[in-house]
Amino acid sequence: MNETDANEIVAMAWCDKTSFDVIHKTMGLSEKEVITLMRRTLKPSSFRLWRKRVSGRLLKHSKKNEHPQ
Repeated sequence: MNETDANEIVAMAWCDKTSFDVIHKTMGLSEKEVITLMRRTLKPSSFRLWRKRVSGRLLKHSKKNEHPQ
């Protein structure tokens, strides 16, 4: 993975409307791999802030966003 791809993944992960499923489909990284990349890329305090934001957030998982009709 080059630096441009890593930067794009970080930007996607920060975005509240982009789910881990979308990142997986477009970039090929699993949720665990995204977390590892974020841990490596961000400062520790920024990583903790990001994890707090996405932990338990329904928007980060597409399957949980689907509403039964």
